[in-house]
Amino acid sequence: MISYLKGIVAGIQNNNGPRYTLTLEVNGIGYDLQIPARLVQQLPNSGSEVQIFTHYQVREEIPMLYGFGSPGERDVFRHLLSVSGVGAALAIALLDTLELPELVQTIITGNIQLLIQAPGVGKKIAERICLELKSKLVEWRKTAGFFVATGGPAPGILEEVQMTLLALGYTANEVSHALHVVSEDIGLPKDAYVEEWIKQAIAHLSSEYSQ
Repeated sequence: MISYLKGIVAGIQNNNGPRYTLTLEVNGIGYDLQIPARLVQQLPNSGSEVQIFTHYQVREEIPMLYGFGSPGERDVFRHLLSVSGVGAALAIALLDTLELPELVQTIITGNIQLLIQAPGVGKKIAERICLELKSKLVEWRKTAGFFVATGGPAPGILEEVQMTLLALGYTANEVSHALHVVSEDIGLPKDAYVEEWIKQAIAHLSSEYSQ
């Protein structure tokens, strides 16, 4: 119904925890959009113009507008909503927990351990998301020309590496990004020892924090 809105940032409100509302003024009319926390960091200052891609939803006769920084984020949000048991809050939590390329890759590869790092996402929901969306996202990324990173440990050791890094306090997004960097930039073989993957990932993460 409404593909996007281009207007002036009038204000941003933190409603409850990770929930944010963006008020966008378009031709003298203020629109309230529910947006991911990640988008808040990308928005310009109040009074600046911005383009927001939107999803319109009516739930229990209450109309809601959701806003995203790109058409890709909106597309994946809509795919997530198509899964039974996944509402807008869970879909936004997933978009906030993992950057879009990592989220798409995680679903396609059936990486349950990373999905359940999102607040409110349990194992059964994560499994259902992967089962129902894997083939859909494979087709979507082809038509959208969307790149999904492929780097990381071999499946047999991936879970152990991820669980160790998560237990050390790193976020799902940091773990996914670090493993991609270690694979693509450092060139560590997929079948390298678990300890080597963990060592290289921590070294990369430590260097990021020190900058």
